[in-house]
Amino acid sequence: MTRPAPNTQTFTDHVALAAALKQAAASSRQRRALVLAGAEAWCRQAATSITHDLAFSDVLWVTAHSPEGARVVQGSQAGTVLGQEFDAVVFDAHSGFGADAFGAVTGTLCGGGVLLLLTPFLAEWPDFADPEHRRIAVAPYEAAQVTGRFLRRFVRVVRTAPGVVVVEQGRAVRAPERSALCVAKDFSVPEASAEEDADCRTQDQRQAVEAILRVATGRRRRSLVLTSDRGRGKSAALGIAAGRLLRRGLRRIVVTAPRMDASAAVFAHAQRALPEAEAARGVVRLGEACIEFVAPDELVLAPRRADLVLVDEAAAIPTPLLEQMLRRYARIAFATTIHGYEGTGRGFAVRFHQVLDQLAPGWSRLRMETPIRWASGDPLERFVFDALLLAAAPAPDTALADAQAGHCTFERLDRDRLAEDEPLLSELFGLLVLAHYQTTPNDLRHLLDGPNIAVHVMRYRGHVAATALVTEEGGFDAETAREIYAGRRRPRGHLIPQSLAAHMGLEDAARLRCARIMRIAVHPAAQGRGIGTRLLRNLVQQANEQGFDLVGASFGATGELLRFWERAGFLPARLGLTREAASGTHSVMVLHPVSDDGARLFATARARFLESLPHLLSDPLRGVDPRLVAILLRSNVPLSLNLDAQDWRDIVAFAFALRGYEGSLAPLWKLTCAVLTDPRSADALSDADRDVLIAKVLQKRDWKAVAATLDLPGRAAVIKALRQAARRMVIRYGDEAVQREVARVGGR
Repeated sequence: MTRPAPNTQTFTDHVALAAALKQAAASSRQRRALVLAGAEAWCRQAATSITHDLAFSDVLWVTAHSPEGARVVQGSQAGTVLGQEFDAVVFDAHSGFGADAFGAVTGTLCGGGVLLLLTPFLAEWPDFADPEHRRIAVAPYEAAQVTGRFLRRFVRVVRTAPGVVVVEQGRAVRAPERSALCVAKDFSVPEASAEEDADCRTQDQRQAVEAILRVATGRRRRSLVLTSDRGRGKSAALGIAAGRLLRRGLRRIVVTAPRMDASAAVFAHAQRALPEAEAARGVVRLGEACIEFVAPDELVLAPRRADLVLVDEAAAIPTPLLEQMLRRYARIAFATTIHGYEGTGRGFAVRFHQVLDQLAPGWSRLRMETPIRWASGDPLERFVFDALLLAAAPAPDTALADAQAGHCTFERLDRDRLAEDEPLLSELFGLLVLAHYQTTPNDLRHLLDGPNIAVHVMRYRGHVAATALVTEEGGFDAETAREIYAGRRRPRGHLIPQSLAAHMGLEDAARLRCARIMRIAVHPAAQGRGIGTRLLRNLVQQANEQGFDLVGASFGATGELLRFWERAGFLPARLGLTREAASGTHSVMVLHPVSDDGARLFATARARFLESLPHLLSDPLRGVDPRLVAILLRSNVPLSLNLDAQDWRDIVAFAFALRGYEGSLAPLWKLTCAVLTDPRSADALSDADRDVLIAKVLQKRDWKAVAATLDLPGRAAVIKALRQAARRMVIRYGDEAVQREVARVGGR
């Protein structure tokens, strides 16, 4: 295409336009956005002139090339400025457009501020060689093969967004639409009066602080859920309340969040409320009392005394981890952002409120509506929401109220059409946001542009009832497969083949083709009707038609999820040895064979998994929930009993006489492994039997830990439970000779 002629005019027009936007932003206490589109050098020169001539006091540059002396972060470092405020932000898309980074830094721009977005010419931007493409491309694809669907849609939003002004290099600077320069009729922030509360800036914030104080001082088990959009002072309310409670005599307040950086604003406001306190990163001390950050998984795995637990950005923490916190701590307040680049609070609301109803009846909720950093009706907030689909919502519950699996249609979506179909894209992404706690705007870009991703849906009357994102993995040549097996190569984006080859020693896995289901979601209003299972079966059938060898997935292991995948024929083949810090769970890999080669590899992987799991349970997997272990151990091909006559005599002596546990441990371990891999054991053992066998015999936890896990009074009760479980295994699996030994030893 023909570019505009080189610009020969001075930057005076751009500066004057920016000055008018700045004035409009300041007078309305809202924010404005100016897009400078053109060559890289021109854009940076224009932004430098604007920020210099208009004398912005606090300017943040997000770029790989900034003016000398400027405050600058790379896009990957955007999270480090959370909780800070700037009156101008320069976001240089020539250095790469990270959607999460853009969402993060726009949230630091305070009322009266101006965003300068530097882009290539808008018509050319979707085809621009964005440095961000290197993060999206996976082997064997190159960065040049990443599409521009996300940016094409972004440009469409830019051109129509109120309050966003575009200036392109070489073109006359025109007066913007009146909406960009107008002053809001009601732009004030309803202040809490000084008599009521000198620290809180709005009535919303004052009420939030009071609600947190009630959690700490009122009746136990009356938890609080505090929600808001970004910029409403939610984290500040946590910090103000924590500071006041420490001054009133609370000894220990624990703050947790997905990352320590995410809680920086909490500690900043706590310190402000306690100017005499000692403060360091993640801790505020006032004498012997303290406010301290503890990571979510550590808070659960290594419980500590806490007068109050404050959970910030709770939506970005998995529900099972939040549930464990709720069980362990009597006084706890959860706060989360409803729409945000770090995750969403809407899925949190659906999943976690049911848990609260069960474990903390009478819990309360409070929604903070009034913005603090900027005035209501802020056009930049609306623009960011639209551009990044932060407010995307799934189909209404009523539209899927009578959806049944047999009435849904399965289809693979054309992503070119999807990017143009805003209602469908919003429904699809809204469902992913609702179902997955860590879905972010970057996922939207990967969904639209990832060269190895396919998007599948189950639709009911046109609405998205379920969706799955599937990636192509594996298919390497023999030499590359050998390098992966040896640990010398790790091509990006091939999780399942690499894990099977490098960690399980199955070299051929890297040569086979695997379809990995990286995300799957079923609409809450349509769950429990087989729609998700039908979706998985359709994916397996399609993979077979397309010549794949395996279909698989990897996710944080929970009993509910494992049962869901098991219903569709997906069985565990590997369990991660460490808990993921973000989820507090061990990742599990499930597989479904498609081809003959896939079936052979699947059988080998399953056999190795079932053989190694009992050994791993006594060391790195000792802390895994016994109920989860019971599901993982189940197999259609159980381990052999492999017990001789003496083994059976030792087990019988423990189960039916008074033989000590330690003297019968070795044969009891062999019997337990064989029985728990046998699906028929469900008829012989109760849940309590399985739990005590797993916790003590397989995981070898100490007596006190087993008693605590199973809610038993002590060692004697655990031994009694073990004898009972052993008796049932002997009766169900022992032959006639064993039963005669039972009669002899047990006095029958």
